[in-house]
Amino acid sequence: MVGRKRSRAKVVPEVPKDWQPRATSREQLVELVERLPESPGVYVMRDRKGVIVYVGKARRLRARVRQYFNGHDTRNFVPLLGKLLGDIETVVTSNDKEALLLENTLIKRHRPRFNIKLRDDKQYLVLRLDPRAKWPRLELVRHTQADRARYFGPYHSAASARKTLRVVGRHFRLRTCTDYTLEHRKRPCLQYQIGRCPAPCVYEVDPEEYASQVHGVRLFLEGRHRELTRDLQTRMEAAAEALEFETAARLRDQLKAIETSLERQQVVSDRDRDQDVFGMYREGGQVEFVILYVRRGKLMGTRSYSQRGMELPDAEVLHGFIAAYYEEAPTYPDEVVLPLALADDDAEPLADWLAQQAGRKVAVLVPSRGDRKKLLRLANRNAGSNFVTRRNHKRDAEAALARLQKTFGLSRVPSVIECYDISHIQGSDTVGSMVVMVDGVPTPKRYRSFKIRGLDGLAQEDRQNDDFASMYEVLIRRLRRGIEARDREGDETDGWELPDLMVIDGGKGQLGRVVAAFQDMGIELGAEGVDLISLAKERTFGASKQTLDQLRSYRGERGQTKSFGDFVIDRGSTQAGEEATRPERVFVPGAREAIALRPGSSEHFLLTQLRDEAHRFAITHHRKRRGKRALRSQLDNIPGVGPAMKKALLSHFGSVKAITAADASELTKVRGVGPKLAERIVTALASPLTTTPSR
Repeated sequence: MVGRKRSRAKVVPEVPKDWQPRATSREQLVELVERLPESPGVYVMRDRKGVIVYVGKARRLRARVRQYFNGHDTRNFVPLLGKLLGDIETVVTSNDKEALLLENTLIKRHRPRFNIKLRDDKQYLVLRLDPRAKWPRLELVRHTQADRARYFGPYHSAASARKTLRVVGRHFRLRTCTDYTLEHRKRPCLQYQIGRCPAPCVYEVDPEEYASQVHGVRLFLEGRHRELTRDLQTRMEAAAEALEFETAARLRDQLKAIETSLERQQVVSDRDRDQDVFGMYREGGQVEFVILYVRRGKLMGTRSYSQRGMELPDAEVLHGFIAAYYEEAPTYPDEVVLPLALADDDAEPLADWLAQQAGRKVAVLVPSRGDRKKLLRLANRNAGSNFVTRRNHKRDAEAALARLQKTFGLSRVPSVIECYDISHIQGSDTVGSMVVMVDGVPTPKRYRSFKIRGLDGLAQEDRQNDDFASMYEVLIRRLRRGIEARDREGDETDGWELPDLMVIDGGKGQLGRVVAAFQDMGIELGAEGVDLISLAKERTFGASKQTLDQLRSYRGERGQTKSFGDFVIDRGSTQAGEEATRPERVFVPGAREAIALRPGSSEHFLLTQLRDEAHRFAITHHRKRRGKRALRSQLDNIPGVGPAMKKALLSHFGSVKAITAADASELTKVRGVGPKLAERIVTALASPLTTTPSR
């Protein structure tokens, strides 16, 4: 604590008033270095404008900084420093640990150009279990606190963390409600009805039995699986000997389910320890890091970080990354496995600091053989693969987005793009989809679906077989949410802020309805609002004279709503009776003619990928909605299945899809379902729906 206070007191200002460089050449920098102290401390490098570009620490300041200017180092960053730096300042500390703390403080405050900078990642999640609570529960949190609770993780994504929560919920009987709900609930919830919670909110619960479940959750999340299965086996046998057969059967089922779950986990080591394995790949100033989270010999997840503009040696870059990563880490492993050795005056202080943060010893290792070396190779391969993938994708996405702007005359490079589609079957169960790309990458967490309700009587009973009206409704609702998000002025927008570009799946008619929606909502098109285009699907036509005459007739009937150029087919490219394909086209507001997308172009790939994703997402939600309605209707028509039985089935299986997938033996586990009724349900639900949705 003393070290932290001292570090905060000696913060170097970013650009002192009236600052002037003390060195304007490499020779003058060398003279400055020779006057540096040999004490432990922190060195601060400023450029010739006074801006801090790098902060480092050393056990012997002069010896460390001298390495940059001794004339024997030919690394790329060394010549750069001689041309860039205007001064090197130092802050002397009492020991290495104080120097490390001060280095971290200065890096966070000044964010120097050549130091590692990790963004605040909201997907950085941990699970929290407080055994001291009266009825402990497992909850998902984003930050750890010094509250003596147990934290498990980190989890590389919200999906991974919630999957673990679901596994625990299936195998262990812990409450899931909040403390407030626990104190105020009068009746047990659905979790009690399906056997996943003993309902301590309402009923008397054996504290020892509940504590045993909490202990099991701890063993499961800590990876102590052999101890967990041994404990369950012992308790099951004890219950059987005490003639408590119901308890023994429940423990038997729990043991079997947990063993099945554990079999799916990837075993990568026989070491019964927690390990963070760091992989690293570098090309010039671009560095990719990958962390493998190994818990009790099982690979629980990975996490990757990209850093650009790193001009310092590998050992210093790695040390800076590790210090930045563990500065806010929710948990600490038993071992930190590194791809290369740190400098002597970095490794020991880092290990001491990690031990202080974790409250126990943390080993920092650079393996040369064995399981750790194999894990390190795996981490390095992942880092190299991620580096190539990210670099190529980012470059291609930037080029495609720039091409989109140029080709379609957009007001800006479209960093955020939304695409919309409609799906239904003859107007029933109509849904709209919104998918989002950010910097050329699909972003599923921002996807949205819309159940079409019908505006101003547009729907016919429970149907709406008008794609134009459905698209108009979707855009009205979406734009209204965008206006509300804009008016909140910086509050949480929940992903509803307006994008740079909206893409509509359809032709000129769809585009016209969407333009009307923009006008009705008072949102400008172009630089003052949102860019807008529509993407018409590829179509195939016969190349005969009769087909061309039909297209001419179609144009004559519709007046000027369609351009004949939309239908022109190059008869010279096909033989009589063959088919010709009209390329996909883009309509832009205010333009008379459509713009043909060149097949194979980057903008063609990007837009068709976006359109296909919107179509897939719309169909998925349409089928889900239709399936639920159809299944409920089918259940209603089965003799012996009334409202109470239907509720019992849904409570037991959790979803209509699970009921369809269940066999007769599984159905009989629901109270009131006998063998004959189970066979009747299976037979009634055996015929799947095969109708293909309309777009």
